[in-house]
Amino acid sequence: MAAPSCGPKITRVQLDSQGSHNSPKRLPERIAHALAFEVVALLLCAPLFSWLMGTTLAAMGALTLAVSAIAAVWNVVYNAGFDHLERRLGFRRSLKVRLLHTLGFEAGLVLAAVPLAAAWLGISLWQALLLDAGLLLFFVPYTLVFNWCYDVLRARRVQRARQQA
Repeated sequence: MAAPSCGPKITRVQLDSQGSHNSPKRLPERIAHALAFEVVALLLCAPLFSWLMGTTLAAMGALTLAVSAIAAVWNVVYNAGFDHLERRLGFRRSLKVRLLHTLGFEAGLVLAAVPLAAAWLGISLWQALLLDAGLLLFFVPYTLVFNWCYDVLRARRVQRARQQA
């Protein structure tokens, strides 16, 4: 499977040498990453799932915003732990690792989102789980592509900063 293209190709070696994965991310960058991820997801999900569920954009938008807030906090915590493991164990972000990263993140989010969606929409946990399965079909590829593109763009930013230093 080819990597999603986010501009000129940067090899794995270049990514590593530019600090994309080995350079620790500071809290402000983690927060900016999580917010960008959630804002783009909110803009895509609220209208789509409002239409699919037959609910108002306001109701689905509010639920999506609440889940996004939970996901933003989870994103910062989960990715800090993942980055720590990556530095400690020294693995590379291959497609397999990226898929495992994505699935782990989504599994943690299910534990918080399903009960919230059930209460918010007045549906059973089973129905909320089915709704979440639909969301998962969106978010697994979205998370994979978003984070891959983020890593490529971050590598470029780090490379420019090092060249200017």
